[in-house]
Amino acid sequence: MTPAIQQVKKNKIPFGLHEYDHDPGILAYGQEAAQKLGIAPGHLFKTLVVLTNNRGLAVGVVPVSGKLDLKAIAKALGAKKAAMADKHQAERSTGYITGGMSPLGQKKQLPTIIDASALDLDRVFVSAGRRGLQISIFPKDLASLTQALFYGISKQ
Repeated sequence: MTPAIQQVKKNKIPFGLHEYDHDPGILAYGQEAAQKLGIAPGHLFKTLVVLTNNRGLAVGVVPVSGKLDLKAIAKALGAKKAAMADKHQAERSTGYITGGMSPLGQKKQLPTIIDASALDLDRVFVSAGRRGLQISIFPKDLASLTQALFYGISKQ
C-alpha cells in the first residue's frame, strides 16, 4: 500500500485503483498508463514538480494529453518564474520515483495546482504512488486532500 492510497483511505474518500503491467523500457509513463488502461489521455493526469523563484518546489497536475505551461503555473503560484525541478530533488521531496509520482501522500505536501480541465470531469486518474498503478478520484476530493487550487496550467 502506497502513501497515496493510505491518504485516501484514512480520509474515507471514494476512489478506484487501476493496475497495469508497466514496461520498464517505456519512459512516456502517462501515455503508457492511458493506453494500457483504456483511459482518454485528457482524463489521466501527470504529477510534475516545478521550482519557482520565490516559493521553492511546487506541484502541477496536468492531463497527459497536454504540457505544463510554466508561465501559467508561476502566475498561479504568485511567482515570476517556474522551471521543471531536478528529478532527484523532486523524488527526494515527494518520496516517489519518476513515473510513479503522486500528488497524494507526499513526504512533504508541496503547494499544488491542478489544471482547471479536471473540473469538467467526473473523475480524474493520477498515479497511486508507483509505476503501473493509478488511482481514480473526484477532482474536488483530489484538491481537498492536496490543498490544491484549480488554474489553467496546461497547454497543447
